[in-house]
Amino acid sequence: MSRAKVNQNINLADYNDVWIIGEQRNGFISPITIELLGEGRKLADKLSKKLIVVVLGSDIDENAKELSHYNVDKILYIKDNLLEKFSTEGYTISIAKLINERKPEIVLFGATSLGRDVAPRVAARIGTGLTADCTKLEIDPNDNKFLQTRPAFGGNLMATIICPKNRPQMATVRPGVMERAEYNETPSGEFEIIPGVLSEKDIRAKLIDIKSIGKRLTNLIGAKIIVSGGRGLKKPENFKLIEDLADALGGEVGASRAAVDAGWIDPSHQVGQTGTTVRPNVYIACGISGAIQHLAGMSESKYIVAINSDPNAPIFKVCDYGIVGDLNEVVPAITESIKKKKQ
Repeated sequence: MSRAKVNQNINLADYNDVWIIGEQRNGFISPITIELLGEGRKLADKLSKKLIVVVLGSDIDENAKELSHYNVDKILYIKDNLLEKFSTEGYTISIAKLINERKPEIVLFGATSLGRDVAPRVAARIGTGLTADCTKLEIDPNDNKFLQTRPAFGGNLMATIICPKNRPQMATVRPGVMERAEYNETPSGEFEIIPGVLSEKDIRAKLIDIKSIGKRLTNLIGAKIIVSGGRGLKKPENFKLIEDLADALGGEVGASRAAVDAGWIDPSHQVGQTGTTVRPNVYIACGISGAIQHLAGMSESKYIVAINSDPNAPIFKVCDYGIVGDLNEVVPAITESIKKKKQ
C-alpha cells in the first residue's frame, strides 16, 4: 500500500459513491472495465450508493455511452483533445482533479499497465492510500468498512487492508479475478461530459509512434481456452506439445510458476496467484500438480481438465475431467484427434 499523509481534517461523510476508472484503447472499452463494473455494482448496492464509471478520451462519445448497458448509475466522460492518446500526466491530472471535486468514497482501477501507472500517482496527489493487486473486495457488514484483500509474501498468505481514516479508499484489481458485468439491452444511468482542463505543458511525454515488436502477445485474460504446462513436462522442449494442442483448439498457452522459474517459458504465460488470474471456458493443466497458488489463479474456469501421471496430484480434486497418464502420449493423441475432426 502506498504511503500517503492522512488529512486529519477530512469529513468522511462528504464522500459518496463507488467509482470505476474505465480503460479504453482506441475507443474500445477494455475487458477489465466490465469486470470492475460487475464488482463495483455489488459494492455500491451493499453501501446503498451509486455506481459511477469515469472514462477519458477525446472523440469516443458513442463508445463511452455503451457503458450504460452495464447497470451503471452514471457515466462521467472527461473529454479533452489532449487525452486522445494515453499519457501518464494527462490521466493523473484529470482524474485527481475530478476526485477532489466530486469526492467518491471508493475508487477502483484495473491492475493493468495503465492502472499501475496512474493509480499510485493519483493517490499521492489527493493524499490517500492505495491497495495494489487486489483479488477480493468486500464490505464489512458490521461497520461498512471497505475490505481490500491481496496476496502477500509471494502469495503465501492473503492480507486484508482497510483505510478507516481517509478518503477515497482506492485499490487496483487484478484482471480476470472478478466476474464481468452483464450486458443489458436497455441502457441506464446519466451521461455527463466533463470538459478537459489540460494544457500542452501538462503533457511532458508524448507518444510519437507505435511499432510492432513482431511477436504475438499472450492474451491469457481474454482466452476462452488455455492449455498450460508445468514441471511434469520435465524439459522446455516439451512445451511444443502444449503449443500444438493450444493451436489445434484455438487457445492460448499457459504455464505454472515452476515452469516459468525454470526458464522454460516466458513469464507472460504464468497462471496463478503471482501470475495471471484467468477464467476461461476450458483450462487444460498438463503436468501441473495443483499447488494452491496455481489453483487460485484458474479455479474459476468453467471446465478444468487435468493430465498428470500422479493419480494423487491435488489438481484431480478440483478438475472436472482427469486423465492419469504420460502427457507425452496423452497430449499428442488429443491434438491429433482434434485435427482429424477439423478435416
